[in-house]
Amino acid sequence: MTAETELRPAVVVVGGSRGIGKAVADVAARDGAAVVLVARSPDGLAAAAADILKAGGETFTVALDLLADDAARQLESFLSANGLFCDVLVNSAGYGLRGSATVLPVGDQMGIVDLNIRALTDLTLRFLPGMVARGRGGVINLGSVASFTPGPYMALYYASKGFVRSFSEALHQELHRTGVTVTCVAPGPVSTEFLERSGANRAALFKVLPKVDSQYVAECAWRGFKSGRRLVIPGISAKLAIFITALLPSTVLLPLIGRLQRRSNDPCPCGSGKKYKACHGARQGSAERVISKRG
Repeated sequence: MTAETELRPAVVVVGGSRGIGKAVADVAARDGAAVVLVARSPDGLAAAAADILKAGGETFTVALDLLADDAARQLESFLSANGLFCDVLVNSAGYGLRGSATVLPVGDQMGIVDLNIRALTDLTLRFLPGMVARGRGGVINLGSVASFTPGPYMALYYASKGFVRSFSEALHQELHRTGVTVTCVAPGPVSTEFLERSGANRAALFKVLPKVDSQYVAECAWRGFKSGRRLVIPGISAKLAIFITALLPSTVLLPLIGRLQRRSNDPCPCGSGKKYKACHGARQGSAERVISKRG
């Protein structure tokens, strides 16, 4: 008997202390899986684990900074030390920022790349070979309807989710018939803390689109993964938004998204330090006066 066969399978939920990650952990535990919750906050992990234990599930917690260079190795070591292996990896950690790319702090924007792309990729590539060798399990990557279009005023968030979807769908095809499934889940706005933390809840776009419940998204994600789906889009409104996005030309779509995500009191991207409406409106009026004189 090898050391690998002595280990028990676990569902590893990265970003499992709150939001969609926590909801997926609850669904997986209810399905009988041993769940490993991974997040940075010990307090958030303790609260999430308590809910699973109260419902009769089995859970472990790992307080881990996913931006650390050796985060994936630390997680792998924790699993081995507790007699577990990663059977299903759920990449739910991530964040976004709303505002002009020329105004938002560069370090904060690079954090989106580090967490939403680098950390997700590192963990996925770390655990996939073992899954393929065992001929079972897989990965659930949390994407977004944002992955289907560029997103002015949330440029890096949209781009990062575009990477997640492309990466996940390619892996799904590569691993066809290996017994391993990679599923990308692409919900629309979800009623979680993300909207508040990112500032997206103050943009008109996220007020127009209907919000769905994180538990509903989690159940759709788990069912879709279990049935071997490549892409799961929870909710009619998300499907409709993607359909409309595909129909509109970029010359119409991008200005529309930019207008819906920009607020008039946002700093102007030109770097003047003035509010967008005051600066942009004044410059637009000046241009119109020049055109009028030339006419």
